[in-house]
Amino acid sequence: MGLKDLKRNFLLDTAIELFFMSSIEKVTIRDIAQKANVGEATLYRYFGNKTNIVFAAVRKLQSIVASNYFKVEKGNSGYDKLSIFYHSYLDIFNERVEFYRFIREFDLFVITQDDTNLSEYENEINQYKNFYLESYKLGLKDGTIKEIEDIELFYFTSTHSLIELCKKLSSTKSVLPQDERIEKSKEIECLINAFLKLLTNS
Repeated sequence: MGLKDLKRNFLLDTAIELFFMSSIEKVTIRDIAQKANVGEATLYRYFGNKTNIVFAAVRKLQSIVASNYFKVEKGNSGYDKLSIFYHSYLDIFNERVEFYRFIREFDLFVITQDDTNLSEYENEINQYKNFYLESYKLGLKDGTIKEIEDIELFYFTSTHSLIELCKKLSSTKSVLPQDERIEKSKEIECLINAFLKLLTNS
């Protein structure tokens, strides 16, 4: 990795640190420059604008998540692999809850942007669907998973539900007193078990 790449990574890590400490909306180019001890012109030279910094941040975080979680190759059967896949969302919540807070803010940020190109980000996200469908096909073959009429619909419904629950529970403040009655991780585990129950062939 060259000096230019090292500098870019340093600036990006600085931006991510500030996004986690505050929020995407509140953090400015000036904030990042001051934290990194560089001029604002340096950030513009490396990224162009704040939107590009945010997108670079989400891609880096997705890369970290993909390489440290979703270890479906460790599963012996299709069911094992899908169980690992779903439980990865819970592991991330328990170990890197700030990721879900960032994704929640990122979604809101994207909505406010005009003519945003999400193709590269979408391509990176699609790797999770590929993991999932390969595990599903193995499960059909080894008999541990039953056939789902529309597995792509099931994938999107289950993963979107999980992500939205994790994003909601990642908040440091509860909306209602009842939100404090049940451990957050158990809520996520309950949803995962429901999806696995629908998939299992036992």
